[in-house]
Amino acid sequence: MGKGNLIDTNTAIDYLAQLLPPSASQLIEAMEVNISIVTRIELLCWPNATDNDTDMLLGFISSCTVINLSEPVVEKTIEIRKKYRLKLGDAIVAATALLNRLDLYTRNVKDFDRVLELKIFNPYLV
Repeated sequence: MGKGNLIDTNTAIDYLAQLLPPSASQLIEAMEVNISIVTRIELLCWPNATDNDTDMLLGFISSCTVINLSEPVVEKTIEIRKKYRLKLGDAIVAATALLNRLDLYTRNVKDFDRVLELKIFNPYLV
């Protein structure tokens, strides 16, 4: 594993909805959670979120380290998009993980498995 972990949006949603296996939830609760700016945006764009949902999301986000876009992440995103044809959001997440030496936790492994240098873990299999 790298020096830390990056939680993808789907993993954050499943964690908050208490859908992850207990072992994955315990792992997340024990780690310092990092999220990409993409995950922050995606979480807060939930169209049917109630006030309670929004409060829960904001609480979760405030407990995480949000990694914003930087010029190196932008440059790595461009490289990843060109080389692997990932969607923009996925390319930003992958670039963020790679440049920060973070392992990526996502249930959408197929979205990232072309990026061979990325360490990917499915939270349903940990």
